[in-house]
Amino acid sequence: MIRKTWAATLLLAGTLAFTGCKKDEPAAPKSLYDRLGGVNAISAVVDQFMLNVAADPKMARTFAPLVQDVVKNGGDPAKSTRFQSLRNNLIDQIGQASGGPQTYKGKDMVTAHKGMAITDDEFNSLVNDLVASLNKFNVPSTEQTELLTVLGGLKPQIVGK
Repeated sequence: MIRKTWAATLLLAGTLAFTGCKKDEPAAPKSLYDRLGGVNAISAVVDQFMLNVAADPKMARTFAPLVQDVVKNGGDPAKSTRFQSLRNNLIDQIGQASGGPQTYKGKDMVTAHKGMAITDDEFNSLVNDLVASLNKFNVPSTEQTELLTVLGGLKPQIVGK
Protein backbone atom coordinates (compact mmCIF):
# COMPACT_ATOMS: atom_id res chain seq x y z
CA MET A 1 0.00 0.00 0.00
CA ILE A 2 2.85 2.37 0.82
CA ARG A 3 4.35 1.69 -2.61
CA LYS A 4 1.09 2.59 -4.38
CA THR A 5 0.79 5.82 -2.38
CA TRP A 6 4.46 6.63 -2.99
CA ALA A 7 4.09 5.93 -6.74
CA ALA A 8 0.92 8.03 -6.94
CA THR A 9 2.67 10.88 -5.12
CA LEU A 10 5.63 10.74 -7.51
CA LEU A 11 3.32 10.64 -10.52
CA LEU A 12 1.37 13.65 -9.23
CA ALA A 13 4.58 15.57 -8.43
CA GLY A 14 6.01 14.81 -11.87
CA THR A 15 2.81 15.92 -13.58
CA LEU A 16 2.74 19.16 -11.62
CA ALA A 17 6.42 19.80 -12.34
CA PHE A 18 5.96 19.35 -16.09
CA THR A 19 2.73 21.34 -16.12
CA GLY A 20 4.51 24.18 -14.32
CA CYS A 21 7.19 24.15 -17.02
CA LYS A 22 4.66 24.24 -19.84
CA LYS A 23 5.22 27.26 -22.04
CA ASP A 24 2.43 29.80 -22.29
CA GLU A 25 0.33 29.67 -25.40
CA PRO A 26 1.60 32.15 -27.96
CA ALA A 27 -0.41 35.35 -28.07
CA ALA A 28 -2.73 35.75 -31.00
CA PRO A 29 -1.20 38.00 -33.65
CA LYS A 30 -2.36 41.60 -33.53
CA SER A 31 -4.72 42.75 -36.26
CA LEU A 32 -3.48 45.17 -38.90
CA TYR A 33 -5.74 47.75 -37.26
CA ASP A 34 -3.90 47.37 -33.95
CA ARG A 35 -0.50 47.35 -35.64
CA LEU A 36 -1.42 50.59 -37.44
CA GLY A 37 -2.18 52.16 -34.06
CA GLY A 38 -5.99 52.17 -34.04
CA VAL A 39 -8.39 54.95 -34.90
CA ASN A 40 -6.22 57.87 -33.73
CA ALA A 41 -3.26 56.82 -35.87
CA ILE A 42 -5.49 56.04 -38.84
CA SER A 43 -7.17 59.44 -38.47
CA ALA A 44 -3.78 61.20 -38.49
CA VAL A 45 -2.72 59.28 -41.61
CA VAL A 46 -6.01 60.14 -43.34
CA ASP A 47 -5.71 63.83 -42.44
CA GLN A 48 -2.20 63.97 -43.90
CA PHE A 49 -3.32 61.93 -46.91
CA MET A 50 -6.08 64.43 -47.67
CA LEU A 51 -3.60 67.30 -47.46
CA ASN A 52 -1.29 65.41 -49.82
CA VAL A 53 -4.11 64.81 -52.30
CA ALA A 54 -5.25 68.44 -52.17
CA ALA A 55 -1.70 69.57 -53.00
CA ASP A 56 -1.15 66.95 -55.73
CA PRO A 57 -1.48 68.50 -59.22
CA LYS A 58 -2.37 65.08 -60.66
CA MET A 59 -5.41 64.98 -58.39
CA ALA A 60 -6.67 68.50 -59.13
CA ARG A 61 -9.31 67.36 -61.63
CA THR A 62 -10.93 64.79 -59.38
CA PHE A 63 -10.63 66.67 -56.10
CA ALA A 64 -11.42 70.18 -57.39
CA PRO A 65 -15.05 70.05 -56.14
CA LEU A 66 -13.86 69.08 -52.67
CA VAL A 67 -11.21 71.81 -52.58
CA GLN A 68 -13.75 74.37 -53.84
CA ASP A 69 -16.12 73.36 -51.05
CA VAL A 70 -13.37 73.90 -48.47
CA VAL A 71 -12.57 77.32 -49.98
CA LYS A 72 -16.28 78.20 -49.97
CA ASN A 73 -16.28 77.45 -46.25
CA GLY A 74 -13.53 79.92 -45.48
CA GLY A 75 -10.68 77.48 -46.14
CA ASP A 76 -11.52 75.48 -43.03
CA PRO A 77 -11.90 71.77 -43.82
CA ALA A 78 -13.79 71.27 -40.54
CA LYS A 79 -16.58 73.51 -41.91
CA SER A 80 -16.85 71.59 -45.18
CA THR A 81 -19.48 68.87 -44.99
CA ARG A 82 -18.06 67.20 -48.11
CA PHE A 83 -14.54 67.17 -46.71
CA GLN A 84 -15.64 65.80 -43.34
CA SER A 85 -17.81 63.16 -44.98
CA LEU A 86 -14.93 61.93 -47.15
CA ARG A 87 -12.54 62.02 -44.18
CA ASN A 88 -14.89 60.01 -41.98
CA ASN A 89 -15.61 57.51 -44.76
CA LEU A 90 -11.88 56.98 -45.33
CA ILE A 91 -11.26 56.44 -41.61
CA ASP A 92 -14.14 53.95 -41.46
CA GLN A 93 -13.06 52.22 -44.66
CA ILE A 94 -9.45 51.79 -43.52
CA GLY A 95 -10.58 50.82 -40.03
CA GLN A 96 -12.91 48.14 -41.32
CA ALA A 97 -10.47 46.88 -43.96
CA SER A 98 -7.72 46.51 -41.36
CA GLY A 99 -9.84 44.61 -38.84
CA GLY A 100 -10.98 47.46 -36.64
CA PRO A 101 -14.43 48.06 -35.17
CA GLN A 102 -15.43 50.69 -37.75
CA THR A 103 -18.09 50.02 -40.36
CA TYR A 104 -17.82 51.74 -43.72
CA LYS A 105 -21.18 53.40 -44.38
CA GLY A 106 -20.37 55.21 -47.62
CA LYS A 107 -21.35 54.35 -51.15
CA ASP A 108 -19.88 51.30 -52.82
CA MET A 109 -16.79 52.18 -54.88
CA VAL A 110 -18.44 51.86 -58.29
CA THR A 111 -21.30 54.19 -57.31
CA ALA A 112 -18.99 56.65 -55.53
CA HIS A 113 -16.71 56.99 -58.58
CA LYS A 114 -19.32 56.72 -61.34
CA GLY A 115 -18.76 59.33 -64.00
CA MET A 116 -15.41 60.45 -62.60
CA ALA A 117 -13.39 58.54 -65.23
CA ILE A 118 -10.48 58.03 -62.82
CA THR A 119 -7.35 57.08 -64.78
CA ASP A 120 -4.64 54.60 -63.83
CA ASP A 121 -2.28 57.56 -63.43
CA GLU A 122 -4.67 59.30 -61.01
CA PHE A 123 -5.18 56.11 -59.01
CA ASN A 124 -1.43 55.53 -58.80
CA SER A 125 -0.91 59.13 -57.73
CA LEU A 126 -3.52 58.66 -55.01
CA VAL A 127 -1.65 55.57 -53.79
CA ASN A 128 1.60 57.58 -53.75
CA ASP A 129 -0.12 60.27 -51.68
CA LEU A 130 -1.21 57.60 -49.19
CA VAL A 131 2.29 56.08 -49.06
CA ALA A 132 3.74 59.54 -48.37
CA SER A 133 1.35 59.90 -45.46
CA LEU A 134 2.16 56.43 -44.12
CA ASN A 135 5.88 57.25 -44.40
CA LYS A 136 5.44 60.53 -42.54
CA PHE A 137 4.05 58.56 -39.60
CA ASN A 138 6.74 55.86 -39.86
CA VAL A 139 4.31 53.04 -40.59
CA PRO A 140 6.47 49.94 -41.15
CA SER A 141 6.68 48.50 -44.65
CA THR A 142 4.95 45.24 -43.64
CA GLU A 143 1.85 47.12 -42.49
CA GLN A 144 1.99 49.43 -45.51
CA THR A 145 2.09 46.48 -47.88
CA GLU A 146 -0.77 44.77 -46.08
CA LEU A 147 -2.93 47.90 -46.15
CA LEU A 148 -2.11 48.74 -49.77
CA THR A 149 -2.92 45.17 -50.80
CA VAL A 150 -6.36 45.41 -49.22
CA LEU A 151 -7.09 48.87 -50.64
CA GLY A 152 -5.47 48.09 -54.00
CA GLY A 153 -8.12 45.43 -54.53
CA LEU A 154 -10.60 48.28 -54.97
CA LYS A 155 -8.85 49.59 -58.11
CA PRO A 156 -11.11 47.75 -60.61
CA GLN A 157 -14.13 49.32 -58.90
CA ILE A 158 -12.66 52.85 -59.18
CA VAL A 159 -10.61 53.25 -62.36
CA GLY A 160 -12.54 54.03 -65.54
CA LYS A 161 -15.96 54.31 -63.91
